[in-house]
Amino acid sequence: MAGVGQGSYLALDTMLTPDTRHALTRAHYPRANAYDPTLVFANEMGPNTLWLMEWLCDAIELRPGVRVRDMGCGRGMSSIFLAREFDVQVWANDLWITATDNWERVCATGVQDQVYPIHAEAHQLPYADGFFDVILSVDSYHYYGTDDLYLASITRYLKPGGCFGIVVPSLVREFEDDVVPGHLADFWDPPECFSFHTVDWWRRHLSASRILDLQVVDMLEGGAREWAEFIAAQVAAGATTREGTAAEGAQVAADDGQCLGFIRVAGQLREAA
Repeated sequence: MAGVGQGSYLALDTMLTPDTRHALTRAHYPRANAYDPTLVFANEMGPNTLWLMEWLCDAIELRPGVRVRDMGCGRGMSSIFLAREFDVQVWANDLWITATDNWERVCATGVQDQVYPIHAEAHQLPYADGFFDVILSVDSYHYYGTDDLYLASITRYLKPGGCFGIVVPSLVREFEDDVVPGHLADFWDPPECFSFHTVDWWRRHLSASRILDLQVVDMLEGGAREWAEFIAAQVAAGATTREGTAAEGAQVAADDGQCLGFIRVAGQLREAA
């Protein structure tokens, strides 16, 4: 699958140096390594989605043909990745990117028989109860899923025994007195920053309702460093697509894992639920 997206209108018109390509290669992300970095850069809306989705999928069993909802898929790279790598059917759900925009990407990458873009807000979803085998979300769930009642509303779409998994940006420790540390205050405004929480917080939050049997709740080793290095590679290639990306990378690099990282949660819907 090397060179996925090369020559496509989806990829940025930029030349990457060997150093930049090397910076995007990780031994623990063998699947993501095969994707053309210019395609990844052009369609990225945050940290490296393919890295995070591959890490999440290490904790989730994905059988060919199962129905997967990719919640907050952005420009659809995570959904394309799921279809190509695991031969699953994916409903690519996002609010900020239109279904038509994502459909163009889906067709350009050849997975139009497996990925179905949906434009919908997280609280107004057009799905049948019990329709999905798996619900996944990468770098999105913290925007809406910190609500105590949200888990019940989203897992209604899972079959009994279905799988649920998320990766969210996280904290090593909760901020004391809700005060953002000074080295982070310039970039994160309070509403977004305060949706980041610790491993213990997410474990309590997602287990309190007894809807899920949690099987994995952990933090990505070196996650903040990978986050900063990915942004540094974007900046070096002149391939940033979001305002403030360079500032974000500088602050994540300065943090160096003192406060920031990524948390993975994987669980299974209880039969009784």
